[in-house]
Amino acid sequence: MKALTWQGKRHVSIENVPDPVIEAPTDAIIKITSTAICGSDLHLYEVLGPFMDKDDVIGHEPMGIVEEVGSGVTNLSPGDRVVIPFTISCGHCWMCERGLQSQCETNQVREQGSGTTLFGYSRLYGSVPGGQAEYLRVPNADYGPIKVPHTGQDEQWLYLSDILPTAWQAVQYAHVPEGGTLAVLGLGPVGQFTARIGKHLGYRVIAVDPVAERRGMAERHGIETIDQDKHVGARLRLATDGRGPDAVVDAVGMEAHGSPVAGFAHQAVGMLPDAIGRLAMKTAGTDRLNALQTAIDAVRRGGTISLSGVYGGMADPMPMLTLFDKQIALTMGQCNVKHWIDDLMPLVDDPSDPLGVLDLATHQVPLDRAPEMYETFQKKQDGCIKVVLKPELSTNATGGTEGETTRFPADVGSHEADGGR
Repeated sequence: MKALTWQGKRHVSIENVPDPVIEAPTDAIIKITSTAICGSDLHLYEVLGPFMDKDDVIGHEPMGIVEEVGSGVTNLSPGDRVVIPFTISCGHCWMCERGLQSQCETNQVREQGSGTTLFGYSRLYGSVPGGQAEYLRVPNADYGPIKVPHTGQDEQWLYLSDILPTAWQAVQYAHVPEGGTLAVLGLGPVGQFTARIGKHLGYRVIAVDPVAERRGMAERHGIETIDQDKHVGARLRLATDGRGPDAVVDAVGMEAHGSPVAGFAHQAVGMLPDAIGRLAMKTAGTDRLNALQTAIDAVRRGGTISLSGVYGGMADPMPMLTLFDKQIALTMGQCNVKHWIDDLMPLVDDPSDPLGVLDLATHQVPLDRAPEMYETFQKKQDGCIKVVLKPELSTNATGGTEGETTRFPADVGSHEADGGR
């Protein structure tokens, strides 16, 4: 089959790799119909090279049709349409039973000190082949896959794989009081959905992003936005009676863009031999903390900061005096996808599309064009916010796509984020 593979820093390519096969009774094989590029994939593209191996198949936001199931899978049948959560969880361990599927004890990557295995996401999370491919082997298919109707385009359901439940969890973890104000830093895909969810739940939402197209998309959904500058904290306080928002979601995370110091640290780690680089990533402070510092500055005293953006440095300096003095609560963690599906499914299935799931993807292209779209996405070119890859589409001789629109104008649809998810 064709699959997108990691070949080195900022170098991914489509290669022919062996078709996946059933390896355990609880496996299933899925034919991928749509698979998205996530802001977190840019961490593999740019930062987490020490944990990657040449020819790793990446991607963790897929959906498709069940082709084959193992003897232990009784909840799925060939022909079922399913979305695949990016977290691989068993559903019956101590953690899963408590709604902490991202910490699944059956699948924890103990040699790395990490939580549960993730599709297509480096040695840190088990080196499981990912979903930017024509087919995918799904472990624990007796629990993980989310069955969806054979109605509506894929984009109606696709984001249940990661970014929609991640945004929902970010808002739940923010503990916004009734009628309160939520600030969202970063209007990538998760930031876009976080803002929309906050508004749907009745909060005042103020979103911050330096990219005009992203702010424009949020504004289409009734979100207040402000440009990102060094006065963000002051501007948020000014908009909230001088106190600051009740809660702030950091949907940016560890991207080094715009931070020369963090960018140099990431580059230096990437140049180390893999074993040393992995150690450095785990023990050195290599993150950009601008968004987190802004959140700490902006949130009101006694408020909550909810982290949905991914951070990787283990020794980054934290302003503990300020956190303690302001009585700030910090909440965070990898998304427990299955825990939130019952809350989200009615909203996704609603014909009125209250969360705007059909207004997210800016680019829809064949799988063959994934390498160029990684570069476009990372450089924030061509209004790129969210890319959906279609393995079944073909690319014609002129580089265009046969039978499908590849670019959605800004007034029609789209999303993905600055550094963030």
